[in-house]
Amino acid sequence: MVWTGTWVAERLGVELIGDEALPALLGLALRRNPKRAHLLVSSVLGKHVPQRPSVVYGSGLDLGRRVRDLLGEAEAARAVVLGYAETATALGHAVADGLGPAPYLHSTRRPVPGVARAGGFEESHSHATSHLLLPEDPALLAGDGPLVLVDDEFSTGNTVLNTVRALHERYPRERYVVVALVDMRGPADRDRLTAFAAEIGARVDLVTLAAGTVRLPAGVLEKGRELVARYEGGRSTGDGTTTGAAPDAPGAQPGTGPGLVRAAGAGRIGAGGDGAGPAGTASGPAAPEVVRVALDWPAGVPDGGRHGFTPEHRVRLEAALPAMAARIAEALPAPAPTAPGTARTEGTGARVLVLGFEELMYAPLRLATALEDAGHDVRSSTTTRSPVLAVDDPGYAIRTRLVFPAHDDPADGPGERYAYNVAGAGFDAVVVVVDSAADTPRLHAPDGLLARLAAHIPRVVLAVVPSYVPATAPARPSAPALPSVPARTAAPERSSMLPEPLRGPAFSSYAPEEVGWLLQDLSDVELEAPTEEREEAIQSGGAHYAESLPVEYQPSARYQDLFHSALEASAARIARAVGTVTETVLAERAGRPVLVSLARAGTPVGVLMRRWAGARHGLDLPHYAVSIVRGRGIDANALRWLATHHDPADVVFVDGWTGKGAITRELAAALADFPGFEPEIAVLADPGSCVRTYGTREDFLIPSACLNSTVSGLISRTVLRSDLVGPDDFHGAKFYRELAGADVSGLFLDAVAARFDEVAEDVGTDVKELLTTDRTPTWEGWAAVERISEEYGIHDVNLVKPGVGETTRVLLRRVPWKILAKRGAGDDLAHVRLLAEQRGVPVEEVDELPYTCVGLIHPQYTRGATGADGKAVTSR
Repeated sequence: MVWTGTWVAERLGVELIGDEALPALLGLALRRNPKRAHLLVSSVLGKHVPQRPSVVYGSGLDLGRRVRDLLGEAEAARAVVLGYAETATALGHAVADGLGPAPYLHSTRRPVPGVARAGGFEESHSHATSHLLLPEDPALLAGDGPLVLVDDEFSTGNTVLNTVRALHERYPRERYVVVALVDMRGPADRDRLTAFAAEIGARVDLVTLAAGTVRLPAGVLEKGRELVARYEGGRSTGDGTTTGAAPDAPGAQPGTGPGLVRAAGAGRIGAGGDGAGPAGTASGPAAPEVVRVALDWPAGVPDGGRHGFTPEHRVRLEAALPAMAARIAEALPAPAPTAPGTARTEGTGARVLVLGFEELMYAPLRLATALEDAGHDVRSSTTTRSPVLAVDDPGYAIRTRLVFPAHDDPADGPGERYAYNVAGAGFDAVVVVVDSAADTPRLHAPDGLLARLAAHIPRVVLAVVPSYVPATAPARPSAPALPSVPARTAAPERSSMLPEPLRGPAFSSYAPEEVGWLLQDLSDVELEAPTEEREEAIQSGGAHYAESLPVEYQPSARYQDLFHSALEASAARIARAVGTVTETVLAERAGRPVLVSLARAGTPVGVLMRRWAGARHGLDLPHYAVSIVRGRGIDANALRWLATHHDPADVVFVDGWTGKGAITRELAAALADFPGFEPEIAVLADPGSCVRTYGTREDFLIPSACLNSTVSGLISRTVLRSDLVGPDDFHGAKFYRELAGADVSGLFLDAVAARFDEVAEDVGTDVKELLTTDRTPTWEGWAAVERISEEYGIHDVNLVKPGVGETTRVLLRRVPWKILAKRGAGDDLAHVRLLAEQRGVPVEEVDELPYTCVGLIHPQYTRGATGADGKAVTSR
């Protein structure tokens, strides 16, 4: 049997070194990726590669039993299992089943209103990074028994380090067990985990099916780029040649159907269906046959581990599985005839694929195991967000790719989704299992998943599992999870313990009426660290960016001149955007809005919006500034204070600009715990198309982005560190009183406000147009960031900072790698070019950039990284 890594190995010289079991567990594929030519593809995970459900489920059960043997019966009975979204949700669940009476929870990227977050963390090298923990019972993670963390592949250990660090601060325990199908770490990564375990004073064990590493020859990146360019630029045909069509283009190879990336001749397409041609061909799509099956899912049993899954749930599900499988079997066709000389795999029914949906992997897998137990010929796999190149060769792991739009209203906006190795695999039927939240019109649309499948598989069966809606769990004294905000008539818990807002001149150089800071003053705490040390700690997983502060940048005389000239040139443009966003808010919010800026970039904008409302309408709008931290959410105590003193429905969150929309998504996820607040942000500029309320969607220079505290009331970026911020505290920040001589905060505000009158007429025109325009976010910026992350080999969207404002932050606070500048960009980039020159950072002119510029943080930074091209980056 051909190893599914052969195609890549022969062309690139890539080798898997390690346990003999590795080739049976892993294949190889390619992504468009200048820094990493190969992609490891699991053959037993049930994600990208359809596999027998007994193999997929059995792999997890085996790992769970090994964990039980490692811990012993007593400790196993106290354990909790945590799996990672999206790929390891079913694997983690199977480990919990094998472990025994352990409750199970998996992380999620789907915010759920009304469910308090028990934590969250970042996955450094994923295309979708932010993980939420949303247990129905907040006490689930609060025990001190062993925590078992399950992922499909243990590559660098960064994700595990981030998870354990985040959880250990709130739920300290003595023992962790890390479980993965394969351990592909290098020696330095192993040493780092050992040192981390010693640092927190806990034991960390590792259980895997196999271990090894990947050996890469010289020149592998260049060869990989050539291969990807060749196969993405054309389409394979039966004779091995390529057409000129792009992989997903209309007018692709006849007979492949819409949305399919494949080569003809790989297997039967639509075999057994009306109008099907001989093996390896298709005479055109027949009328799709989509059958909906009523599962009769047991009431009260969750659809998976998103909100927790208990041993009692497991018992009830096991009892119901045979009957649900029997209902599905009634909708399956009889076995289709095979082509002459083609052997059919053993099994008593049609060749069936059970296809799960992103995080929803366990329920489809268990339905598939029940069908297999009943004698059906079954495979199991799942749709995914991850884009991978398809090449139709037996020695390549991803042979076909179906492309379809997201159909579950994802929090991070619309985008493409994929199903691999489904078309052309000879299936007579596919059972699509989704939860009810994903059973939307987009699922049934002409370009939706069901239609894509029906173009290649004779029968499509749809089984919908009810999305579990947890009851609001009561707050428990032992659990530090934060309760939801009740109605305004009942004061939120702990609100009486919260202080009043800080105001100038005691805290900030703004006038006291301009803004109240819902922060605590950490001015006397030494929080600054050299930029290089911060970057290394952040990227290694050793620290979160909000745990320290960068050293304040002191602008040169030349740079200060640039700020003043930029302010003079853009003040009217900014005033127009301020007026437009303020008037839009006033038109769409009844009563008197309460402006709540996201500190600190949003604070100058909030002050300007307040000034506009006062100057044009005589309104005295309340204005506060609160902290929000990527990966850790908004300051919950600040929200409690706001809910006590104002109607949450009146609150309008304000920020300076959008980049890729990470903070927009962070806010929406955080506010799921606090009903009554609108999870939207009003911004001055929305170049990423991430919000509905904005002054402009142009990416231009906002002078307040040019500087740090000296244009933001002398306030630092906010700080969230467990030894400084307790459960009853606001997040912290510093007031740099010593920089008063360089402060231009008031100058900036006054210069913009002085232009209000001259732009008033234009603002009126802009607002009338906006109020009749479809302002639905398109998330174009996020898509561009994902593309740039892959094209430049960064593999971490958090290191790609789009837009003039974010690029400036990269140059002022982080370790920049390079700057991408839109070809022909003019004065908006003068300060960026100057900063890049001063820091020795290359500026690369590019075409078709949706932003004026994009800042790239140095990927995999260590202080051994000496070249802007990354070639001297220390391998970790």
